[in-house]
Amino acid sequence: MKDIVRVAAVQAEPVWFDLDGSVAKVIDLIGQAAAGGAQLVAFPETFVPGYPWWIWLDSPAAGMAYVPVYAATSMTRDGEHLAAICAAAKQHSIQVVLGFSERDAGSLYMAQAFIAADGELTSVRRKLKPTHVERAVFGEGDGSDLQVHSTPLGNVGGLNCWEHLQPLTKYAMYAQNEEIHIGAWPSFSVYVGAAQALSAEVNTAASLMYAVEGQTFVVAPCGVVGAAAIEKFCDTDVKRQLLQPGGGHARIYGPEGSTLAQPLEPTEEGILFADLDPTMIAIAKSVADPVGHYSRPDVLQLVVNRAPTPRTLDVFVPREPAVDADSLVAEVV
Repeated sequence: MKDIVRVAAVQAEPVWFDLDGSVAKVIDLIGQAAAGGAQLVAFPETFVPGYPWWIWLDSPAAGMAYVPVYAATSMTRDGEHLAAICAAAKQHSIQVVLGFSERDAGSLYMAQAFIAADGELTSVRRKLKPTHVERAVFGEGDGSDLQVHSTPLGNVGGLNCWEHLQPLTKYAMYAQNEEIHIGAWPSFSVYVGAAQALSAEVNTAASLMYAVEGQTFVVAPCGVVGAAAIEKFCDTDVKRQLLQPGGGHARIYGPEGSTLAQPLEPTEEGILFADLDPTMIAIAKSVADPVGHYSRPDVLQLVVNRAPTPRTLDVFVPREPAVDADSLVAEVV
């Protein structure tokens, strides 16, 4: 990272379970971010086609009615919808990091697409371990999903939600000299006042601590729960108590923990902008670099398996050529 980089963090409500509508909103927000001078724009976790809030409101069996439409409106990495988003990135010459529900054959994954400013799809990573009830919907990623990309703006990586509470996962990212980190969140709207671990206070602190621990800029987009979400997910008073409007807490942090953009109201949709000065990283790392001078690898080391883990492995065992009886007789004679 050599120059000042202008970034954008989206705080918005998804177009729930509507793939075409979701892509249209993403493209519109890409245009807005570019118009604001951003060179990189980041979107919340599973922004396409929206986070499956039903999993927190009832039993897995009761939520099955949502599954067919959610699967149908989840996005593939090689389909026309992601291609349209890549085209928008190229049109506006802006890097995009997009959170989406990825459909791969019969399974879904909590994915982040990294798109270059020329529209090329750099990579798609999957959440290494979906959290708690998320595992009723989504599968797991593998070690190949812990990626930091060298880009013209700097070294860019990303994680989803409570991956920021996984110390080893974080250290594996820090060790790749990450400079701009995308920390994507779905919204802090569930169990408000009842489960502090799910609160905005705790989880914005997780993003903040990631910045300080890794001496990296953190761009933390966040979803919003609006009236459309309440109508879709909450058909009882109890559910309306469990899932509340708002929850938008997008943030942008500096590598020493400073807040670089004025937060929006939790119910407000919009985009946060900030200019990232790379000299801030140099200063922060001179004080504490836990993957460099402030480490003790002779005492503590992290082993990371970055290899992809395919579900099937085809093994070819060559067979010896068949030998006919006449040739055996000839050899004996």
